[in-house]
Amino acid sequence: MISELNETSKVEALFAGWEETLIYTCLEKVMGKVFVTDTERPVSAMAFVGCFAFLAGEPDRELVTGKPDGFVIMVPKNDGWSELIEDCFPDARKVTRYAIKKDTKFDKAKLAETVAGLPEGYELRKIDSDIYDLCLLDPVTADFVSAFGSKEKYLELGRGMVILKDGKFVSGASSYTRYKEGIEIEVDTIVPERRKGLASIVCSALILACLEEGLYPSWDAHDMNSVQLARKFGYEFDHEYTAYEVASDRRTH
Repeated sequence: MISELNETSKVEALFAGWEETLIYTCLEKVMGKVFVTDTERPVSAMAFVGCFAFLAGEPDRELVTGKPDGFVIMVPKNDGWSELIEDCFPDARKVTRYAIKKDTKFDKAKLAETVAGLPEGYELRKIDSDIYDLCLLDPVTADFVSAFGSKEKYLELGRGMVILKDGKFVSGASSYTRYKEGIEIEVDTIVPERRKGLASIVCSALILACLEEGLYPSWDAHDMNSVQLARKFGYEFDHEYTAYEVASDRRTH
């Protein structure tokens, strides 16, 4: 039977060496949950937060088939988990994602210069109580805050910046998740406003805000466009990894 594991220290060794902040947030019990089939001596585990499920330890069919409802991006630690996911979910979409190094040294002056390039007619705003409510009005921007579960928790733990035009969202960067030492950045811009440098501006603003608080703004890329954007801020590519999008409805992160 699948159970939530409260003593997450029991599975730290299973995830050892896996540098993913979404795993950190589950193990640190900041956000998300860890699921196992044996709470006493777990040899397999699923760290789940947002719509991501990270699978480590000995491949376990029960953990795979017992994934949370809805759209889930399943990330296997090894080939055994990959084979099991493909067997359990033959219609799953196999994708390549791109890990970014976690030791970036940021050029604050360059970031500030980018932020200063905000075009006339656009407004840069922190995600506060009012902007939080605005984010919930659209499925795309709802992803900026939804993993936190409530406005109160987002305002306590989350960090985010948006660009508005005529009072409406056009671009934003926010904490998809939070762990003790930083955040995992998510960024999006509405289609008509792309290729105007807005994503660079709003990401630079969020990175600077994190650095002022001593938080690390982690970046993980779902495609090469995201990798190229990350390089503008000083991030460096680390490695490719395989993930599986499981469910009929499609989303991007």
